[in-house]
Amino acid sequence: MDSTTRRFAFAFRMLMAWTFLYAASHQVLNPKFSAAMFLSNTKTFHDLYAPLTNPAYDPILTFLVSYGHLAIGVSLLLGLAVRISSLAGIALLLTYWTAHMEWPYIENHNNLIVDYHIVYATVCLFLFASNAGHVLGLDKFAARLPLVQKHRLLRMVIG
Repeated sequence: MDSTTRRFAFAFRMLMAWTFLYAASHQVLNPKFSAAMFLSNTKTFHDLYAPLTNPAYDPILTFLVSYGHLAIGVSLLLGLAVRISSLAGIALLLTYWTAHMEWPYIENHNNLIVDYHIVYATVCLFLFASNAGHVLGLDKFAARLPLVQKHRLLRMVIG
């Protein structure tokens, strides 16, 4: 990877870390946050998300969303397991994209099909493809550990 690509990989990783950590701060620290309440407002994919709005699932779903944001953000910040956290980030972002959709608009009439969720998901795809955790991140060091070198799954996660 050339030096310009390395700089972008690091910058994008830090920007996405901030994005996920900031989202987590509004969810983890807010006892009123409810993932089910958010999903109950979907329009285009309402039938897909409606079962998840069941009050019995809300504590589990809220925990997974809140702490998922936190875990992704910390992973990206430290540059550890960036490949898996970037894939998790893409999954979350695409979920939000569909949840905000009122086809063909996303959130409002200023966003026709593409909005920041798609842009962020593309940045996460770049982080995955470029092994961004190896650029000033802990993935570079973790890849050298005998445990990681010994196990194929860990090598795939670390890159």
